[in-house]
Amino acid sequence: MKIRVGFGFDVHQLVNDHPFILGGVRLEHHAGAFGHSDADVLVHAICDAILGAANLRDIGFHFSNTDERWKGVDSLILLKECVRLIAEKGWKLGNIDAMVCLEAPKINPHIPEMKKRIAVAINMEEEDISIKATTNEQMGFIGRQEGLVAYAVCLIEKS
Repeated sequence: MKIRVGFGFDVHQLVNDHPFILGGVRLEHHAGAFGHSDADVLVHAICDAILGAANLRDIGFHFSNTDERWKGVDSLILLKECVRLIAEKGWKLGNIDAMVCLEAPKINPHIPEMKKRIAVAINMEEEDISIKATTNEQMGFIGRQEGLVAYAVCLIEKS
């Protein structure tokens, strides 16, 4: 069996009175991540980890922010497509480990629903998806609640 590890990172600006989507879940907050799609920073980081592990470049290569097909799209659709792309190359997703860094809102109560939505989207066991959260201790653009970041790693395997 051959295995590979991929790493993903994403960052988005927070904009007042904008929807806040994270892990496929809409959260109540005064500001939300802004981007071409639904700006789900967590799912975007996972997509990049998956694509990178399979040596398929990055999310921007496959889903350009200049392509109107992806404007406002649910990022879980992009995630499904990433899993399909690696499957075409004979790879299967083993697990995902992700970290979101933001000051607010608190996401821990929403993590079970995020894991569920991601698992359903890509036909994966929730047990194989780890989502964690941390703050930036009120430092920098994250601490000032101007933006948020997410990191993800994944394991893929080929028989």
